[in-house]
Amino acid sequence: MSSITDRVPLPFRRSGGDEPPPDQNDLPPGEDGSEDPEFFLEMSLAEHLEELRIRIIYATVTVLIAFLFAAIFMADLVLEQVAIQANIANNEIPTLSPTEGFVTWFKVVLYISIALSMPMLVFQMLRYIAPGLTKREKRGVYLSLPIVSILFVGGMAFAFFLAIPRALEFLSTFKSDLFLWSPRASELVTFYLRLMLGMGVAFELPALMFILGKIGVLNHGQLRRGRKIAFILVLAAAAIITPTPDPVNMMIVAVPIYILYELGILFVRFT
Repeated sequence: MSSITDRVPLPFRRSGGDEPPPDQNDLPPGEDGSEDPEFFLEMSLAEHLEELRIRIIYATVTVLIAFLFAAIFMADLVLEQVAIQANIANNEIPTLSPTEGFVTWFKVVLYISIALSMPMLVFQMLRYIAPGLTKREKRGVYLSLPIVSILFVGGMAFAFFLAIPRALEFLSTFKSDLFLWSPRASELVTFYLRLMLGMGVAFELPALMFILGKIGVLNHGQLRRGRKIAFILVLAAAAIITPTPDPVNMMIVAVPIYILYELGILFVRFT
């Protein structure tokens, strides 16, 4: 199958080389040949903008609903767990400005709502690009949606329950005879959010590789030959994501990401 990058911008099935486009009467059965797995339609600029407007509305409504849910049921529980993991005295996170508590709480609610909405946000993004994909490519992309959701949630859970507690254990006990451990609410929550989102995005690697393989941008051979470069990039990403300089915590982040790269190679092999 031709790569998506080779797609011709006309509403007919792809043809190889310099062959002229087929006559409309030669299209396969169905409305404008839409039953052909290699068929796709080009949209006008106005149609693209209208489709984008619809997808943005759906995404915004989803985030608002998730925001209300997070504000009512989840934000306080998450902050309590953060205080416990960070070894904060009496589980009361310090604030140093009049608005810091509210801003920190609002930030937690917002990021939780985005995390809860991520499957729908990804789905809306895929619906927006779907007209430019063939039937076969659409099937592969939609099949990857559950994988995308599971991997993102898994990455955030990995950070929250394993990577961050290990990092905080190191940081809160470092030179405790010289430093008083009392992190501010805003800085502590930013620390959590950066690591959780970073790991959530990093865990999407197999799904991204699967999608790129499905639409013909990557292949199994390219990924196998790029293992050495991928390993170096994984170490660099782990060094950026990991908040502590010790190699143990960095490897806690790097090893799962590289395993996911190998899993992505396996996915691409069977696309």
